[in-house]
Amino acid sequence: MDNPIEARIAELGLALPDAPAPAANYVPFVRSGDTLYVSGQISSGAEGLILGKLGEDMAVEAGAAAAQACALSLLAQVRAACEGDLGRLKRVVKLTGFVNSTPDFTDQPKVINGASDLMVEVLGEAGRHARSAVSAASLPLGVAVEIEGIFEIACPCPPPFSPARSPTAPCMTAATGGPRTRAPRSARPSRGAMASRSTCNFRPTVRRWCFTIMPSTG
Repeated sequence: MDNPIEARIAELGLALPDAPAPAANYVPFVRSGDTLYVSGQISSGAEGLILGKLGEDMAVEAGAAAAQACALSLLAQVRAACEGDLGRLKRVVKLTGFVNSTPDFTDQPKVINGASDLMVEVLGEAGRHARSAVSAASLPLGVAVEIEGIFEIACPCPPPFSPARSPTAPCMTAATGGPRTRAPRSARPSRGAMASRSTCNFRPTVRRWCFTIMPSTG
């Protein structure tokens, strides 16, 4: 799906990879309400894994390029979580970066800047985020960098004032068991009120409902 985010990535001469499959017993992302948690993405490019240890056999600039590759994989996972619609990405909340480095290497922040700079270049102010940059004695498969991320994404329910949704109806998520928004007190139902339910079809594996409050006629 064409959108400004992917167009901006193309303008930078980059492209999103296919969302990498998990390498072990975990899922690539978990969504809770409007928050998306993406598992750590290891540095990988068109030629395969980007290997190396900072302070030993890899320069800071090459490490930053590896971090940028991780950022592209993170965005690919966000796109997959949003069913191909990267336009639902609202902001980057936090990145946590792990740098395969020697004990005396201290430029981990400069390495993870490769990912942070890309997020800001692509998303503008929405790409500015909280961050940690951590040294690691080693990383899976010998890769140079691994980065995990937390993102805010838009609710896929029908827009307000559409026929399928009341403007005061809370959006309920079966996976979280609670309302995403709370209706004003004046709009809450009386004891005689009834709730009618319509399905939003968010994902085949996660049922979502929008509850519309209607006055009782009985």
